[in-house]
Amino acid sequence: MKKSSYILLLFLIATQFSLAQEKEPKSLSDLLEMYNERSVPYISVQELAMPKTDAILLDAREMKEYNVSHLKNAIYVGYDDFQIDSVQKKLPNKDSQIVVYCSLGIRSEDVAEKLKKAGYTNVFNLYGGIFEWKNNNFIIYDSEEKETENIHTFNAAWSKWLTNGIKSYEKEEKKNKNNR
Repeated sequence: MKKSSYILLLFLIATQFSLAQEKEPKSLSDLLEMYNERSVPYISVQELAMPKTDAILLDAREMKEYNVSHLKNAIYVGYDDFQIDSVQKKLPNKDSQIVVYCSLGIRSEDVAEKLKKAGYTNVFNLYGGIFEWKNNNFIIYDSEEKETENIHTFNAAWSKWLTNGIKSYEKEEKKNKNNR
């Protein structure tokens, strides 16, 4: 390869790296703006934690995430296998206040949209999800309904958004690498 070809290749690589850096969200707001359409109104963790807020909580993560940690009294509905029929049987009153959450508030928007499409009128997406809940020192529970500090962070990339608690995905990932 000629010197000019190397220079062109290096320029293209540097340009791609620069574009990738620009797309990296700097804040939770940037992240949610990048992935969400704001088709469902947000509710803050502070508002949800207020005693006067009487909402039904739906966990839109996978069962392995829910078993590690979830909000008190949350109903597991999943994401990959979400079934609107199952929710309609459990929650026949379509005017009930419902708050859907996931790790950060991205998957929960998709599930909340399905609820709205099915006629539910009072649906909210938890801003920042369970990560924001834990980052604000609110209590979470494990599969035995005991308080826990463990949070399933879905994957290594998302784990950076959890600043409080124990990141269980990273622990599992490290353990798996050590066992190889």
